[in-house]
Amino acid sequence: MIRVVVADDHPVVRGGLVALLREAPDLEVVGEAADGEALVEVALRLAPDVVLTDLRMPRAGGAEATRRILAALPSIRVLVLTTYDTDADILAATEAGATGYLLKAAPPLEIYAAVRAVARGERAMAPSVARALAERAAAPSPAALSTRELEVLARMRAGETNAAIGRALHIGEATVKTHLQSIFAKLGVRDRTSAVALAMERGLL
Repeated sequence: MIRVVVADDHPVVRGGLVALLREAPDLEVVGEAADGEALVEVALRLAPDVVLTDLRMPRAGGAEATRRILAALPSIRVLVLTTYDTDADILAATEAGATGYLLKAAPPLEIYAAVRAVARGERAMAPSVARALAERAAAPSPAALSTRELEVLARMRAGETNAAIGRALHIGEATVKTHLQSIFAKLGVRDRTSAVALAMERGLL
């Protein structure tokens, strides 16, 4: 029997997942959590085989909860089930140690198979997530960012628009866009959120 803890801040979604998992004869739901802090507490207390968690929850997101759980009990396997498949979300979950990443649109049989796979120590990734990870792995090592690009990146982190960045740095908005394209190319990402997340991970910000 595979013991599972389910975490999602939406009661209806969480209840649906619990009911779904209980239909499988080899899966046992032993606990639930409505936020990240509760998930850490429940997982460490019950030591399940698999944690099935959403990513974006109050009081610590799924990635942060995953990191803390695995730091204490590395034998637990974490399967993320979320509506988000952006580079930043995928990176956060996989860097935290999740071995599975599915979208909530996945059919029941796929969810069952993923829970069983991660319980065996295997990886289980939605096709779009697997492609994103493959593209990241195949990307060349990024070139060093220039001082100006780091300045632009820092203002991106603060949530400033291109126009605001241009005004602050006394450059045109077209120049800001050129710097952004260069930053994305050097970091191997496709959007602002991923650029900031990766830069923070690498200690550039």
